[in-house]
Amino acid sequence: MTATAVEGVRVGRDGALQLRCERRGPATVVAGCRYTLPLQVLAPVSLDDPAAVVSILNPTGGLVGGDRLSIDVHAAAGAHAVLTTPSATRVYRAAAEGATQIVRLTLDRQAVVEWVPDHTIPFAGSAFHQAIAVDMDETAGLILVDAFSAGRIARGEAWRFAVLESAVSVRDQHGWLLHDRFVLRGAAAEDDGVWDGLGSCESHPYFASIAIIGVFDRDRFTAEVRQEVERCGAGGEAPWVGVAALARRGALVRCLAASAPELVETVETCWGLARRALLGLSPLALRKA
Repeated sequence: MTATAVEGVRVGRDGALQLRCERRGPATVVAGCRYTLPLQVLAPVSLDDPAAVVSILNPTGGLVGGDRLSIDVHAAAGAHAVLTTPSATRVYRAAAEGATQIVRLTLDRQAVVEWVPDHTIPFAGSAFHQAIAVDMDETAGLILVDAFSAGRIARGEAWRFAVLESAVSVRDQHGWLLHDRFVLRGAAAEDDGVWDGLGSCESHPYFASIAIIGVFDRDRFTAEVRQEVERCGAGGEAPWVGVAALARRGALVRCLAASAPELVETVETCWGLARRALLGLSPLALRKA
């Protein structure tokens, strides 16, 4: 094979997932599922909860440059789905084209989707572009987590990715509820603290956004988040958490954490408070190893 032919070979794979959840009596079931690698779905987990808990994974170990993933989830009327991952998603160095993930969530009347994957880890030199689009009925409920680290922190790779982009768009039949997007370009040198300094992440290399949309008491939810954050920080430095009310039907939580365990704990705490506020349900223990 000539050098020219090698240069023309695309690196990466196209992965697709189509998932449909329906309400059957008191339970939600996976009524349809189709996927192609590098996406895969595990069988729904049976927990003491009304939701169908589905884990989405990448058995290849992570995303490489050129991977293009498409995830389509449809929650039919009255269905309740919790969508998660077994562990953090790794994005490896890209020599040319970056990795792309497009997520589309459709929620019919009185459906609920909780999109709660573990955080994404962009390796040094990686390029990752993600878009999450939600089309929901005005009676539906949504909890959506979008969480990242700044890289492999223990290896000194913070902010060493090439590009990190994520956009979250949510709308119902009356118009937009949320559009939130960031595009970060990695540091030009190892001592370049462009995203780590004052006014940015301020030495907190783990960050997350949590959208809660539906009918709930936003003031009470905000007060409960503040109380929990203060309690967690009683013995030392606390994560930084802020809550803002959306123009309609929701709230947006921002989290900054100094470590991965702190990020996980903070996201799980906010998720648990969101479940109680929006759904009247207890926090869900996903029993991950």
